[in-house]
Amino acid sequence: MDSVRRSHTRNGAAYLEQGSGKPLVLIHGVGMRLEAWAPQMSVLSRSHRVIAVDMPGHGESRALSEGSRLDAFVDWLGFFLDDLKLEYANVAGHSMGALIAGGAAATFGNRVSRVALLNAVYRRDPAARAAVMDRARKIQDGEVDIDGPLLRWFGADAQGSETYRLTHRWLSCVDRAAYATAYAAFAGGDDTYADGWQKVRCPALFLTGADDPNSTPAMAHAMAQATPHGYAVLIAGHRHMVNLTAPEEVNTILANWLAKPEETR
Repeated sequence: MDSVRRSHTRNGAAYLEQGSGKPLVLIHGVGMRLEAWAPQMSVLSRSHRVIAVDMPGHGESRALSEGSRLDAFVDWLGFFLDDLKLEYANVAGHSMGALIAGGAAATFGNRVSRVALLNAVYRRDPAARAAVMDRARKIQDGEVDIDGPLLRWFGADAQGSETYRLTHRWLSCVDRAAYATAYAAFAGGDDTYADGWQKVRCPALFLTGADDPNSTPAMAHAMAQATPHGYAVLIAGHRHMVNLTAPEEVNTILANWLAKPEETR
């Protein structure tokens, strides 16, 4: 998807809306933009009102204050729902967007009909935590590595693809200060709401690539086991950017998730 004309809320969030029906809000990951959801919007908008939003400081959305943590991003999502006058919505997020979606389900779950976390992190082990915190410090110091993340996100067979080139372009164009703030929140946010899954009563999907080295299958299974109506789905042969590298599979999985009965409010 080429850059699209966005709408803007009074609080400075930029978004794109397609389709009609029950609302589905899509939140991308650090360094990306709402165009990353193009394969999902084109299909899921046939049955739902799909709203893809630029994360703060990404695309055309206003940035949060420097140093904002994950809870500030979760509050931002709540304001976004308010601005669109959405009493409740289905919410799906990828990577950092998944942490935001999970935080929403844990803190204002009465407004979340269903939640889907794609390639989410959860209670990193000490080695993984040290590595991501080191990357966050380097980004704060202005050392922005574009190729390193992409090598983790894509398998070797996808590294010459148009999807790879698009992702490289988005990551290259992101505002550096906003990127540093979002990445620090991502690095330190994997256990912020980790104890909240027992309280999440809605259908909860935890989807990741079977070969994702950071958002691992073990993490997806652990979150699913901690959630009353949670379940994990793995996509074989794919890594971090599954919604772009395996769009047909992801769309089918999300459609099945959207068809699951809501909990009684």
